Amino acid sequence: MATEIKAPVFPESVADGTIATWHKKVGEAVSRDEVICDIETDKVVLEVVAPADGSLVAIVKGEGETVLSSEVIAQFEAGAVSGAAATEAVQSEEQVEQAAANTQAGATPVVERTQTVQDQAPAVRKALNETGIAASDVAGTGRGGRITKEDVVNHQTKPAAANVTPLSVAVGERIEKRVPMTRLRKRVAERLLSATQQTAMLTTFNEVNMKPVMEMRKQYKDIFEKRHGARLGFMSFFVKAATEALKRYPAVNASIDGDDIVYHGYYDIGVAVSSDRGLVVPVLRDTDRMSYAEVENGIRDYAYKARDGKLGIEDMTGGTFTITNGGTFGSLLSTPILNTPQTAILGMHKIQERPMAVNGQVEILPMMYLALSYDHRLIDGKEAVGFLVTIKELLEEPAKLILDL
Repeated sequence: MATEIKAPVFPESVADGTIATWHKKVGEAVSRDEVICDIETDKVVLEVVAPADGSLVAIVKGEGETVLSSEVIAQFEAGAVSGAAATEAVQSEEQVEQAAANTQAGATPVVERTQTVQDQAPAVRKALNETGIAASDVAGTGRGGRITKEDVVNHQTKPAAANVTPLSVAVGERIEKRVPMTRLRKRVAERLLSATQQTAMLTTFNEVNMKPVMEMRKQYKDIFEKRHGARLGFMSFFVKAATEALKRYPAVNASIDGDDIVYHGYYDIGVAVSSDRGLVVPVLRDTDRMSYAEVENGIRDYAYKARDGKLGIEDMTGGTFTITNGGTFGSLLSTPILNTPQTAILGMHKIQERPMAVNGQVEILPMMYLALSYDHRLIDGKEAVGFLVTIKELLEEPAKLILDL
């Protein structure tokens, strides 16, 4: 008896999703908890798994279609594989038997099989789409003649045969490739555009001498890692400094809701992370209660989740303030865009040695530019500058930060 497979229950902040990929075809055998479908929402990609061993009977929502929370997307039958898969298995047996007969007759065994991109595993589909190679052109070395990712790579790098005439490309030809935006990328674009159009965004800058933090990190990083099992990075210092600054300037931790100002009595700091699917901002909860080790472990775990596409909606819901680190990619200075409905965002940048005047003498110091973008409708320039100066002072004298001075 067929059962319904439904989309996950989306939180209130997510209206709907899009069927990104069906990993299984109708009639294809699947195992319990095996991923059969990906649903892309505005924030994350959700995986739908098989409820039991069995096969798909019907796909109700195809790739690219919009799906609502808890909406039926497929019909599933537990137990025996459906007729379509059985037919495919019989055809495969006949092909193998024919190949064996050809071998006994002295002929080269040939199994005719036309493969498409949709027949392949997710990693293979991605490789085919990125290279533009047709699945039918690749000789599969996997089980049953299926294509592996290595087959695609080898096909791409394989030299052209001597008797094949290379394609002639006109000199100066300009090639274009048009691909649709992912749902996540479209949503990020909408939010960024909305932030620039619907807020009175302004950016103030300062610079911080990173030498004290760097010296402290160098002195204690090995002991810290041995004790806590986490690497001591710079982000924990910035998160803790931002938390203290938010306590002193509550407006920077607030948000605007219509004609109301919402002052948050907690500190949930989002850390912008770049992923293959776009920019995501997972949130560290109650950073005022977190230790440096908990901050570092939290950021590390989110980075792994983002890399593997495992971030959940709950990981990115809420947030009262955001930190983004363009210095990871070499940015020296930038103006970060607000992550609405938050009213401020801190931008970190590349640490670069520069000559600085210190007590009438020139010293070469590792300096970082800081940028604070804020919504001028709620935050005045005096508060924004004071907030940024507080972060600068706490980082240049980290003992004050640690001793809560």
